Parts: sequence; C-alpha cells; structure tokens
Amino acid sequence: MSDPPSGAAVSPSTARNRDPIRDVLNSRLPDTGVVLEIAAGAGEHAVYNAAAFPHLQWRPTDPDPEARASIAAWRHHAGLPNLLPPLSLNASDPAGWPVERADAIVNINMIHISPWAATLGLMLGAGRLLPLGGVLFLYGPYIERDIETAPSNLAFDASLKSRNPAWGLRHLDEVTALAATHGLMLAERIVMPANNLSLIFHKT
Repeated sequence: MSDPPSGAAVSPSTARNRDPIRDVLNSRLPDTGVVLEIAAGAGEHAVYNAAAFPHLQWRPTDPDPEARASIAAWRHHAGLPNLLPPLSLNASDPAGWPVERADAIVNINMIHISPWAATLGLMLGAGRLLPLGGVLFLYGPYIERDIETAPSNLAFDASLKSRNPAWGLRHLDEVTALAATHGLMLAERIVMPANNLSLIFHKT
C-alpha cells in the first residue's frame, strides 16, 4: 500500500491507525459472513482488512464517486477474492442502502466529518441490518463526560467546524444513547493512539 496504483488515493492517517484498528477487530469480528464498511473513503482500510481477515467478505461503500473509484483501483491492485466491489451508500439515507444484511459493520473516522444526520442514519441502518449479537465498530475522536478533551482534539474540532458548521467531534454519551434506541449497546470502549477511541456495539 506504500506504492498506490493509478487512480488510488492515499490517506496518511491510514498508515498510522490501520494496525491498531486491525488488532481491535481481530478478536471481535465474526468467524464468517460479510463486513459492511460504511464511509470507506480511499479504500486503504478495506484492502488492509480484507487481507487481514480472509475468512470474511469485506464490502466497502462510500457516497463519493471519487472515493469509490479509489476503492476500485485499490481492489484491482490487491486482487483479493474476499474484497467485494464498492457500493454507493449514503449513511444519512438508510432507506436507500443497497444491502439487506451485514454480519458486522465498520465505520472509521466518519461521525465527526459528517452532519449529525449521517450518525442518525448509521444507527438506524445498523440496527436494521445487524443480526442479534452483530458488531458495530466505530473509530474516531469523541468528547467524553468527566474526561478532559486533549488540546489537539479541541483544535481539530474547531478546524472541522470552520470547514463545515455541521461537522465536529460528537459527545460520546449522545452517540451511545442514540445507538441504544436502535438496539445497539456499547460493549467496549478502547483507548487508541492519538486520542482516538474504538467503540464496540452489540445488537441486542
């Protein structure tokens, strides 16, 4: 992945966080089935995780045509049989999701770089698609009650809001409360490098 193919985009943050994310996912994804990645972006995580978990079908999605073109380029370059073609999926429109079921859902660095409507849709859609016991994995920075927010995260939050007032770091208790209304209960909160969190929700 250090030498991208033609048409594939590269995100510097992926090289930093892909190993810690893989390590969290390693013991928490199902033994078989389809993992739906929502907001897969450039597709680097999709390629990396499909290679790391060959027993799972990995389905990347993104609403941006340029992102899907990058995912397709990475997929062609990698030649992994379990990495499925990218689909157009808008998290904020769960009624229009082009999938009927997923055994696990992965969402990396979307919630803070999207309107709140995307989180509303993500939770509604995940609650509908996942089977009992199914896993929703979220990764990114959050604001937490009674825990001091790192100065770098506060600066990041201000930067995001300056780019789009609808963006910004979300309050973890608001996200977990929303998830619970769709039968998604927070099972694990895992501290990650660079002041990020991995959140594991189970469908109940």
